Amino acid sequence: MSLNQGYTYRETLGPAAAQVTVLEYLSRSYRHSSADEWRARILAGKVLLDGSPAGPEERLRGGQILAWRRPPWQEPAAPLGFAVLYRDEHLLAVAKPAGLPTLPGGGFLNNTLLTLLGRIYPGATPLHRLGRGTSGVMLCARTQLARRRIRNLWETNVQRIYRTLVRGLVDWEESTIDTPIGAVPHALLGTVFAANPHGKPSRSRVRVLERRADASLVEVELLTGRPHQIRIHLAAVGHPLVGERVYIRDYAGRKIESMRPMLHARVLGFAHPRTGQRMSFEREAPDDFRAMIESLHLTRR
Repeated sequence: MSLNQGYTYRETLGPAAAQVTVLEYLSRSYRHSSADEWRARILAGKVLLDGSPAGPEERLRGGQILAWRRPPWQEPAAPLGFAVLYRDEHLLAVAKPAGLPTLPGGGFLNNTLLTLLGRIYPGATPLHRLGRGTSGVMLCARTQLARRRIRNLWETNVQRIYRTLVRGLVDWEESTIDTPIGAVPHALLGTVFAANPHGKPSRSRVRVLERRADASLVEVELLTGRPHQIRIHLAAVGHPLVGERVYIRDYAGRKIESMRPMLHARVLGFAHPRTGQRMSFEREAPDDFRAMIESLHLTRR
């Protein structure tokens, strides 16, 4: 596998960075490198603050521009393809495979949907984000008009329906989960989005489709769009996704092995930003999802 071209990370610092040292900020924010590795980069002049080499103990101020160059690296493998479901001058609807990140991050740069889109449809950008392990329908904008109008209506006029396999036998048929979601401290990741009584209002409508051996197949309609909402909400009611690694809580049932969270974005419906025509795209779950379901015998209830 070849190396990518490397990348210059550049960010405008917010108020939270004020009075933190350069070394402390980088070590805390970019944990792929140790404090000693960051110190070596800083002393080698590879970290710039407002265009000038920074010192490791230099204290930051909000509004400064921090930049550092990551040299070329070999990215983790990912499926480098997607299916086009719809295309016009304003929009592009695609089916993202599980394993392909939507945006750069976490060691991925070229092996992302955004980069693949840019090679074929320059200027196309995803209007939302599916996790790396999630498969299914994604909508991308090709014009500023589409980007602005659909984002303005995202919470109120875009239908998003998912299928997921969760641990345990869900003992209700339908429910609306409204656990608030917000950032919380995490020992390894710094902060993560999770159930948080002080977080933003969040709503998911859940319907049970099938019950199988120690697992339930459910349909989830997102009524809000918080980060990791489905994973957080199902874990909050005691049924984490099969394949879940982060939002596992204290689930004590049988562990069902999966290489990824069993989550699939099945339906996406919206009004076309130019014509107003109602559109809907549907993609059935991929082979690994169906195989996981079939591997568990059906439970009659």
